[in-house]
Amino acid sequence: MKTDEVRFGIIGCGVIAPWHVYGIEGSENAKLVAVCDIVKEKAEALAEQSGNPKVYTDYNELLADPEVDAVCICTPSGLHAKIGIAAAKAGKHVLSEKPMDIKLENIDALIAACKEAGVKLGGIFQRRTSDIWIKIREAIQAGKLGKMVLGDAYIKYYRSQEYYDSGDWRGTWELDGGGALMNQGVHCIDLLNWIMGPVESVYALAAPLVRNIEVEDTAVAAIKFANGAFGVMEGTTSVNPGLNHRLEFHGENGNIRVEGEQIIEWSVPGDEEKSDSDEKSDAGSASSNPKNIFKEGHRLMIQDFVNALREDRDPMVTGEEARKSVEFILAVYESSKTGKPITLPLK
Repeated sequence: MKTDEVRFGIIGCGVIAPWHVYGIEGSENAKLVAVCDIVKEKAEALAEQSGNPKVYTDYNELLADPEVDAVCICTPSGLHAKIGIAAAKAGKHVLSEKPMDIKLENIDALIAACKEAGVKLGGIFQRRTSDIWIKIREAIQAGKLGKMVLGDAYIKYYRSQEYYDSGDWRGTWELDGGGALMNQGVHCIDLLNWIMGPVESVYALAAPLVRNIEVEDTAVAAIKFANGAFGVMEGTTSVNPGLNHRLEFHGENGNIRVEGEQIIEWSVPGDEEKSDSDEKSDAGSASSNPKNIFKEGHRLMIQDFVNALREDRDPMVTGEEARKSVEFILAVYESSKTGKPITLPLK
């Protein structure tokens, strides 16, 4: 880094941008110097609440600003890689909101562009910073449940038709890239991959059963993991009221179950002292309100990204790691379309 302080620009001033402001303002050696949105009023409103950084309406102008070292990309999902590639070519480090993009070829192009430019690329999956999920992953990776049998994710959220109508990009293949899975379920899908290990195949159904949108509001999948375990994924945004997500991990020797961000069962041989059912994180539930998102997780991820730049190491979630959840979701869509099981990795 040319300076000890990492100077950030935020591109896209919608719902998630204030979480990035919070993360930048709460991180050491980080400063917000610019914001950008094609709707000038949105950029000006965010700037006014955030110490009045410079305001742009063209991201290319922000990328040309020599005072910007890194960008947070908070635009509609289908624009993430396009803007990230432009940022890399401008010599800016890239931190992208989930998903990193909606097409694998775009993500691969972004990864390649960042490597060629010698800049860092990171993705936002804030639940990976939670003590609960870290503890669960460590227990399973250490073999404390024995041979894994099942890894399941039940993601039953609610989003109204008004939610989808609130932005012309929502619920579209072109810019949202999917629905209940690509937008809302991607966090839990990331956790399932991160904790259980690689997915070998999926056999799935996905469709808009209730909402008037192009993409799915409901999906189910049977999963086979590379470690031999099976699993089930259910994702929807059309149950009312929405429920807390639930992830369950079952091995030959024990069970771990989580509802929302609270462990409801910890049956781990030799580790019973950690079975406190009241243990929970402050991640918050997004079951019915998209604004209920773990703010502290964003701060921890942004602080890690800053540290990665200063220490010249990979960030917590690399482009390759962020790619995995998108690959899983696209396999679900392909399986539903063809009526056949899909083997990963996708070609």
